[in-house]
Amino acid sequence: MLLSELVKDTEYRLVGGDVDIKRIEFDSRRVTSGGLFCCVVGTFLDGHEFAGAAVSRGAVALLVEHELPFDVPQIVAANSRRAMAELSCKFYNYPAKELRIVGITGTNGKTTTTYMIKAIAEQCGLKVGLIGTIRNIIGNRVISTQRTTPECTELQEILRMMADEHVDLVVMEVSSHSLDQERVFGVEFEVGGFTNLTQDHLDYHKTFDNYLAAKKKLFERSRFAVMNADDGHSAALLEGLDVPHLTYGIREPADISAADIEICAKDVEFDIATPIGYAHIAVPIPGLFNVFNAMLAVGVCIRLGFPLDSISSGLSAVAGVSGRMEALDTTGFNFSVILDFAHTPDGLINLLTSVREFARGRVVTVFGCGGDRDRAKRPIMGEAAGRYSDFCVVTSDNPRTEDPMRIIGNVLEGVNKTAVDYVVIENRREAIRYALTHAKKNDVIVLAGKGHETYQEIDNVKHPFDEKVVVAKLLDDIRRNKGIV
Repeated sequence: MLLSELVKDTEYRLVGGDVDIKRIEFDSRRVTSGGLFCCVVGTFLDGHEFAGAAVSRGAVALLVEHELPFDVPQIVAANSRRAMAELSCKFYNYPAKELRIVGITGTNGKTTTTYMIKAIAEQCGLKVGLIGTIRNIIGNRVISTQRTTPECTELQEILRMMADEHVDLVVMEVSSHSLDQERVFGVEFEVGGFTNLTQDHLDYHKTFDNYLAAKKKLFERSRFAVMNADDGHSAALLEGLDVPHLTYGIREPADISAADIEICAKDVEFDIATPIGYAHIAVPIPGLFNVFNAMLAVGVCIRLGFPLDSISSGLSAVAGVSGRMEALDTTGFNFSVILDFAHTPDGLINLLTSVREFARGRVVTVFGCGGDRDRAKRPIMGEAAGRYSDFCVVTSDNPRTEDPMRIIGNVLEGVNKTAVDYVVIENRREAIRYALTHAKKNDVIVLAGKGHETYQEIDNVKHPFDEKVVVAKLLDDIRRNKGIV
C-alpha cells in the first residue's frame, strides 16, 4: 500500500515523498525491506531511539511523534501508539468488520473460557479462530504467540488471515494491557465476557481503579455482555453503558445458575438453568472455578444462538488446557502432580481450594512470584499458599531483573502469617525435586505460577524450563535411583 494512501483521510501529517509499504512493525529487530517502523513510546522504552536501527534494516518510512533526522518519509502523529493501531486497521483492510468476534476479559479464567467456547462452536460445525495466552489457532493450525493479546499490528494481521481463511467465529482473550494500549482498536465485539477481577498488574496500572477502568473498555466496544453476578465489580464495569447483558452465578440471583455441583479429581458436573432451558453439564476439567468458566461460556454461546444440547456436548468434549489444572503423568508413584498457571492471590486460592476437594493426602504447593511485576501481591500470595496448603516449597518464578531472594523475602512476609510448614529453595528445578522426593502417599503436589510457559526468565534471558519436561525427567531419575527402571 502506498504511504499516501495509508494516511489518506487521517489527521496525520506526512513529511517527505511517497513509498510502497509492505509491512508495519513496532519492533526494530523485525523490520525488513519496505517496512513502516512505528516509533511507539512505551512504558520502559521509546521507539524513537530505535529508528536508526530500523532504517538500517530496510524501513522505508517512520511513524513518529516528532520528526527525526533520517532521509525517509515520516508520518507525524500526536500519539504514535493510537496512530499505529488506526493505520494497522487500514493496512489490513479492516478485517474485524468481516468477522464475528467474542472477547473475554478478567483476572483469571480467560484462557479456559475461550477454549470452552471454541469447543462448543466447533461442536456446532463452525471454523474457529482463537487468540490467547498459550497460542493462536486458525482452525487446526497453530500460530505461536508472545502476548495474551497481540500488539495491534500483529492482531490485525492475524484477523486478516482469519477473514481470508473464512473463519466463522473468533474467540480472544482481551487483557487489561491491550485495552489500555489500544491494541484492540478497530475491533467491535459481538459479545464481551467477564470472568472476575482481583488484584493483578498494579505494577503497570498503579491503582485498582485504573485496572478496572482498563477492563471496562472491552464493554464500551461490545454489543452484548455476559457478566459474573457473584463478582461485585460487574456493576461497575457496566455503569453508564447501555449494553444489554446476561448474568451468571451461584451465590447471587442470575440469568444462568448452577446447582448440585459435584467436583472430582478429573472433572466437574452440575445442573444449569438458563433462559433457554435446563441441562446437565459435565466438564472434564476439575475445580469450582471451572463451573464459573463454563457458565460464562454457556452465556456467550446462548447469545451466539447455539442450542443448549450442542453447548452441553461441546463442554463435555473440551480438551484440558495446557498448564491449567493439568494433571501430569506420575505412573508408578502413589502421589499426584498438578500444573497450573495461577499467579494471582485469587487464582492461587481457587486452585488450592479445588485441589483440597479431591486430595486424599497433603496439598504441597511449590510456588514463587515474578520479578518486575506487582510487588504488593507477593505477601498476599504467600499468605494464600500458607492457609490453603499443608506444606509449601517457596521458590523462584520468573525473577527477571530482580534478586530472587528479595522476591522470596516478600513472599515469606505472608507465609509467616500462617502456621504452615515450609522450606525455601531458590532454584526452581531443585524445589520441584525436593517436593517429588519428599512426597508421601496420596499427596497432591501443586506447581503454581508457570503453567504453559516453557522458559524461566532470569536477568532478561529466557532459559528453557518446561515444567512438564522437568517433572518427567526428575521422576525418571527417582525411578532409576530406586531401581524401578
